[in-house]
Amino acid sequence: MYEAEAEGLRALRAAGVRAPEPYAHGIEGAQAYLEMERLELGGPSDWPALARMLANLHRNTGPEFGWGTDNWIGLSPQKNGWSRDWIGFYRDCRLLPQLHRAHLRSEAEPVLEHLDRFFAGYNPVPSLLHGDLWRGNAGFLAGGAPVVFDPAVYRGDRETDLAMTELFGGFPAAFHAAYRQAWPLDPGYETRRPLYNLYHLLNHLNLFGASYLGEVNSTLRLLLRSL
Repeated sequence: MYEAEAEGLRALRAAGVRAPEPYAHGIEGAQAYLEMERLELGGPSDWPALARMLANLHRNTGPEFGWGTDNWIGLSPQKNGWSRDWIGFYRDCRLLPQLHRAHLRSEAEPVLEHLDRFFAGYNPVPSLLHGDLWRGNAGFLAGGAPVVFDPAVYRGDRETDLAMTELFGGFPAAFHAAYRQAWPLDPGYETRRPLYNLYHLLNHLNLFGASYLGEVNSTLRLLLRSL
């Protein structure tokens, strides 16, 4: 897990994102460790700067979706590999592992069978993603410069990062306005947003229990109405 996190931090930094520098990782006796740069957070919140930094990250694109190694989303394994088919990758490597773990495959089957309908007229590019960008994984240094951490990196549709910034408390309006100014979103984003956040809601259901089941089920009903 720490090896994957160090790899993700290095990938973000190489793309120009401010993130802690990983120094070393390994095993000492029975204890695994990750040594990284200490960053003092708590400065003024420059949300537009964070939005522009994220848009620049997303402009780092590649030929395929996915990642060269599996990694983690929180404490859950995250399946990767490479694919030129975003819809198939998102179904097989994101939704299906979480649905199987939650025993909800049958409830989600109508959505899975018609995923292509959410992408009519829209062709995402394989952007480098943070992968787990909720409010708890971003902060600001003393001068207001934004920083992100605890990534679950891969290449995918940039809308997945944007969707998560609207989940679990969400980022403020200034962030979203600045991102759209830096790189406008496709009109279909609002329809795909719950599809992308379903992955994170399922992960929270699997990690933290039934308190998330109602939100998962309501998201599935919303997606069914969108078909």
